[in-house]
Amino acid sequence: MGIFGASKTKKSSPAVKKEVVKKEAVKQDNAGVKNTAFFAHDVIVFPRITEKSHNVAHLRQYAFNVRKDSNKETIRKAVEHIYNVKVEKVRTSNVPAKKRRMGKVVGKKAGYKKAIVTLKEGFTIEVTPQ
Repeated sequence: MGIFGASKTKKSSPAVKKEVVKKEAVKQDNAGVKNTAFFAHDVIVFPRITEKSHNVAHLRQYAFNVRKDSNKETIRKAVEHIYNVKVEKVRTSNVPAKKRRMGKVVGKKAGYKKAIVTLKEGFTIEVTPQ
């Protein structure tokens, strides 16, 4: 004991912590499976509307900003659910954060994950700026 009378705190056992983590993981999985509309709009952040993405639209390729933790299969399911199309291929890339200066102050422009989705023959998406 120190001069301030600090006592030892009771530590929780490791078994209790593991149970809590398992319950949280189950809740997340069930939420994604039961409510697919919310899940799909959570994966796709917004469509990327740029000159380059507009030029490849005739090749049935569309670009989207997606969550960093999403994978190709979840992106495929989300696009098919939101736009009612069939996806042929999904390509992803992580765009890194970039340094930006404002006088002496150095900051960062946030990085993001980009997905380029190719649709099957006969499907198109009408993407409009928001």
